[in-house]
Amino acid sequence: QVQLVQSGGGLVQTGGSLGLSCATSGRPYVWNAQAWFRRAPGKQRELVAAIDWRDGATWYLGSVKGRFTISRDNAKNTGYLQLKSLKPDDTAVYYCAGSNFFGATTEADYPVWGQGTQVTVSS
Repeated sequence: QVQLVQSGGGLVQTGGSLGLSCATSGRPYVWNAQAWFRRAPGKQRELVAAIDWRDGATWYLGSVKGRFTISRDNAKNTGYLQLKSLKPDDTAVYYCAGSNFFGATTEADYPVWGQGTQVTVSS
């Protein structure tokens, strides 16, 4: 069974940077895209970035464009999210997820999920 295991996250000050990773326990054959969601306290989980596993095409939430970078290493079966110029509003639990198609935007379209990792940005 394919699983996603996340690492990274932590506490940074406003303007700081963090890197997140999402390792696949097996070949990512059950999905063609990997994405990152986040859920802030009291808010719904939202999609922040997605990447086509095959060709590297990307999508970003408007509020993170120019600050977050999604990437993947096919040889390592690992996806990454680099977070820069962080703001307090970026504070959330971040989740990686896999989908059968690039362009999926809702949670229901992602059948495989990582365990989540906390990102906290202090003022």
